[in-house]
Amino acid sequence: MTVGALDESALPPAAAPVRSRWTRTLPLQMLGGLGVGCLLGATYPEFGKELLPLGQVFIKALRMIVIPLVFASIALGIYNMGREFAVLGRIVAIAFAWFFIATGVCIVTGLVINGVLHPGLGADLSIAGQVPANAGLKINLVQFLLDLVPVNIVAAMAEQKILQVLLFGILFGAALSAIGPVGHDVARVLAGVQAAMMKMVRWIIMLAPIAIAAVMAWLFASQGIKVLLALAKLVGSLYVGLFVVVALMWLVLLVIGHNPLAVTRKLAEPLLLGFTTRSSETTLPIHMEILERMGMPNKIVSTVIPLGYSFNQDGTSLYISLAVAFVVEAHHITLDWPAMLTIIVTGLISTKGMGNVSGGGLVAATTVLVALGLPVESVAILAAIDVFMDMGRTTVNVFGNTVAVLLVDRFGGLAPEEAAAPAG
Repeated sequence: MTVGALDESALPPAAAPVRSRWTRTLPLQMLGGLGVGCLLGATYPEFGKELLPLGQVFIKALRMIVIPLVFASIALGIYNMGREFAVLGRIVAIAFAWFFIATGVCIVTGLVINGVLHPGLGADLSIAGQVPANAGLKINLVQFLLDLVPVNIVAAMAEQKILQVLLFGILFGAALSAIGPVGHDVARVLAGVQAAMMKMVRWIIMLAPIAIAAVMAWLFASQGIKVLLALAKLVGSLYVGLFVVVALMWLVLLVIGHNPLAVTRKLAEPLLLGFTTRSSETTLPIHMEILERMGMPNKIVSTVIPLGYSFNQDGTSLYISLAVAFVVEAHHITLDWPAMLTIIVTGLISTKGMGNVSGGGLVAATTVLVALGLPVESVAILAAIDVFMDMGRTTVNVFGNTVAVLLVDRFGGLAPEEAAAPAG
């Protein structure tokens, strides 16, 4: 059973998703939108400036699904986490300890890389919209902690106060896992809400090429070539950050007694598959098979890998912090400690339990931007280059879950008979 979904035997059978030609070619369409938008902005600048509303519709559609998706995903993820803890004990405890540590390190790495390279300084996104006076960028620590607790959760959802919704979702999911069969019935409803929201995400992302063309035409007409240079610098910064994260993971492997280069070489097939397909799901069967060939117990592999694919997205976590920092600085805002704390807390939680879905990185980035109170029109700009960044972050997601399995095997302390037993 994968986390983020309930017991499959309790749910109606679902047909395997069929990817249409439109879906398969969507990355190329998004790149085409980037090119068309730049061409329109350069050739017909006045017309290009009039296209912004098309991009704003796309942004409003993303914001529309953020709150229900975040709440359902976090509550359902925490519910399943509680059930897994009860059944699998220390395997899950060690896995989740690594998941949160790795996610935190990746988010902080993204902020450090931004602090060194500052890719957002080459673009001016302040014309996308004014930063609201109540943006969460200049709060003190005490107020930040007080604001985590909602007085009225319905009002918090209506006002899109992401951190309050996240906290309530965590508590709600934990309570569901503690009340037995009644909690299971409610979790089934949450699973339906999550599935419906993810389907809506896919529909919205299908409009991305049009939104990208519109926003890039407007931006290119306003700024010219410097916005493309800033985006190229963002892509380069991401890959610098991903290299740093992989180096840290190699160090962890070395400490626990594995040869990092040997492990990487053995995992070449799923890593390359993740890079080319930009999908972690396609790597799962071969990934699990190779880990078991490496001597990892089936119980650990079949537990940690499905958990990791929902809860441990290291490359995506790095992308979120770097992309959000890019947007913040492109609005000519200095990243202070409260802003960075908001990015860390929101990114740490929002990547847990949401699963892998096309456009999930953009939804997570939107979630953090909403938490900061920033205009989110820039999400369409990030979508224009998402294909280049998605390849790298997916590869690191796969490698991070490999490290999780090896760590659990090292510290899980399974007896031979436990290791041989199938996962529950």
